[in-house]
Amino acid sequence: MSEPLTVLAPVSGVVRAMADVPDPVFGGELVGPGLAIDPVRDGVVEAIAPIDGTIVKLHAHAFVVTADEQHSALVHLGLDTVQLGGAGFTLHAKEGDVVKAGDVVVSWNPAEVEAGGRSPMCPVVALDAKREQLTELVTVGADVRSGAALFEWS
Repeated sequence: MSEPLTVLAPVSGVVRAMADVPDPVFGGELVGPGLAIDPVRDGVVEAIAPIDGTIVKLHAHAFVVTADEQHSALVHLGLDTVQLGGAGFTLHAKEGDVVKAGDVVVSWNPAEVEAGGRSPMCPVVALDAKREQLTELVTVGADVRSGAALFEWS
């Protein structure tokens, strides 16, 4: 058995259960379990890589970092933000980049997303994992800082 993978919070904010994400795909954990973060609204926020690995998918509003064959983490910046076509998001990396947990991947402004009528909620998903593989390291409803341990994935 390998060591569990610690997944970090990509942004600061309030921890929310996936069931509380107002989106059926994330709320129903259809792509995998995890936690969500309702981000702080204090200007431009830097979203960081939650794990060490390779950026295998990068859009302005979402990215996937793969650590190994069993572990890929999806960070989705807001809900329905694909509709923005990248407006308001700045990429600091590219697909294929090898990143360390804590490296800045995208910067964005959650308050602007919210002002545009979209939820800035950020699901952090353990892709294709089973709920029982995750151990939450923070309490739902608690404040979490960017870079703090969010959950372990065994």
